[in-house]
Amino acid sequence: MKYQPDIDFRKCFKIFFYLLVFYGFSVSYAGSYDDFFAAVKRDDAATLSALLKRGFDANTLNPAGEPALMLAVREPSLKAATVLINWPKTKVEARNRQDESPLMLASLKGYPEICLQLIARGADVNKPGWAPLHYAATHGHLAVLTLLLDNYAYIDAASPNGTTPLMMASHYGTPAAVKLLLDAGADPLLKNIQGLTAIDFAYRANRTESAEMIAAFVRSRQPKGTW
Repeated sequence: MKYQPDIDFRKCFKIFFYLLVFYGFSVSYAGSYDDFFAAVKRDDAATLSALLKRGFDANTLNPAGEPALMLAVREPSLKAATVLINWPKTKVEARNRQDESPLMLASLKGYPEICLQLIARGADVNKPGWAPLHYAATHGHLAVLTLLLDNYAYIDAASPNGTTPLMMASHYGTPAAVKLLLDAGADPLLKNIQGLTAIDFAYRANRTESAEMIAAFVRSRQPKGTW
């Protein structure tokens, strides 16, 4: 008599069913993934909101390892950024591979409304190392500088190499940004690890107006002699 294996058809059907569900989920997720990042790039707030409500993870990284919120700020897709910031599960302190935060990028690009929304969600104004204030000073965004300082940004924050926001404003920013930082209490005599002050940064970039402004500020703070 020929042997016939005892097949558990119920078990086989259950395995087949699970595989079918898993395959369907994988295909659906792949489609949602593409739709999600396409919506961010198109600044399509409605599609983005719908995907989040369906359960898509707002903190999913794109192939470059970049959080969706960072992508939205960088594009810029500011309506999409607002949707993501207001979504309660979004990690507003998620970093990219350069350890930059969404608040740093919004400060660099000069988006005060986005900065305000991020701060309201708990974004770190005084991130150790390179801070949002450094980034705002780099392009001289006065509204963002003021907003950060109003929210207790440390005015003489030191980067890993000792560079301060005033140094960044002196080299890359504008005289108006230099004046704002000086008036707010920035120390022009601080040096980075190379021994350079804000005046040195200004002269190296041929920013004569900023250099002279800092020099005049330093002189005005020196005690006046008496005869």
